[in-house]
Amino acid sequence: MTDDTDARATDEPPEYDVIVAGGGPAGLTAALYTTRLGHDTAVVNRGGGRAAMMLDTHNVIGVPESVSGNEFLGTAVEQLEAYGTDYRRGLVTGIEPVADDAPAAASDRRFRVETDDRPMLADRVVLATGFNDVRPDPPLPRTGQGLHWCLHCDAYMFVDESVFVMGTGEAAAHVAMIMLNFTDEVDVLTRGDEIEWTDETDEQLRAHPVDVIESDIEAMEKDENGWLKAFEFEDGEKREYRGGFPMYGSDYNADLADQLGVERNDDGTIEVDDHGRTSVDGVSAVGDITPGHNQIPVALGEGAKAGIGLHYDLREFPRSPEEIDEAGPVGDEEVPAISPDLMATAVAHEGHAAGPREDVADEAEVEQSTATDD
Repeated sequence: MTDDTDARATDEPPEYDVIVAGGGPAGLTAALYTTRLGHDTAVVNRGGGRAAMMLDTHNVIGVPESVSGNEFLGTAVEQLEAYGTDYRRGLVTGIEPVADDAPAAASDRRFRVETDDRPMLADRVVLATGFNDVRPDPPLPRTGQGLHWCLHCDAYMFVDESVFVMGTGEAAAHVAMIMLNFTDEVDVLTRGDEIEWTDETDEQLRAHPVDVIESDIEAMEKDENGWLKAFEFEDGEKREYRGGFPMYGSDYNADLADQLGVERNDDGTIEVDDHGRTSVDGVSAVGDITPGHNQIPVALGEGAKAGIGLHYDLREFPRSPEEIDEAGPVGDEEVPAISPDLMATAVAHEGHAAGPREDVADEAEVEQSTATDD
């Protein structure tokens, strides 16, 4: 990795093995793995995202329910930085392959990553840009206090409670029927819009004890804790609910994927293999922008597999028989392949074998003290 201070002084873009665009659970986990597997890694995160909105964390083994999304992500960033990941708050505005005849090609890096701060170079890029849930019109309760986006995360909290599902499409009808596994009070709120689910689905839905409320919402009532208590409808009816799920689809943050020509599925997600590799060589994708369940544990697994896949692609050794025939045996001076910066961080880390190496820790402390004095 190129030291960023030196890079700024010479106006040269900092270089990395891997740059991750996005800082949700999947992107951060991919960066965790590539960093710990010895590859200089940067994360560029604009902030926000679905995980950051969580008031509580559910379904993540070892993480208490009381941990908010911001606390969860903040701890993850601290871990990454302790291992040597370069974490930056900012926006990736563009990614393009480095042309063979471009000046930056002298670095042998494959991609130029433009940010709102400065350009960067990388051998591999990971798209972890997620999606935005399409929000219905207000009035609406606060996310996490009556407005919920994840059925598999939050259905448990509505056992034996009154629940709404907003929407007019197939997803809304099916989620309403699924919620009958948890409660006997489920309504579909169409908000005055025309129903779009099929006649077959309509027949199926009406064979379940679900009410379809066609009138739009006029007002909302909350309890003393800020949780949803009831909706008042334009036709004068009032119904009590403790919460529910809007089902209006997703807007995928795929501008970078489209710039790179990455293949997307019909639903807008990025097509990936089992280790997150896309149709464009050197580009991976993880998390909510890929197919599958939009869950933190799933995202963590996708990030881990993508990180391992990147390690397979980037690691120097073992050198292949063909490479050995061409370049000869691996020399003592060529190992280890980990960069000096990551090596210094690793041997001084508290998780290093039998504890941090004191000689390296002392040296780092002296260097930091000298820099502070200067």
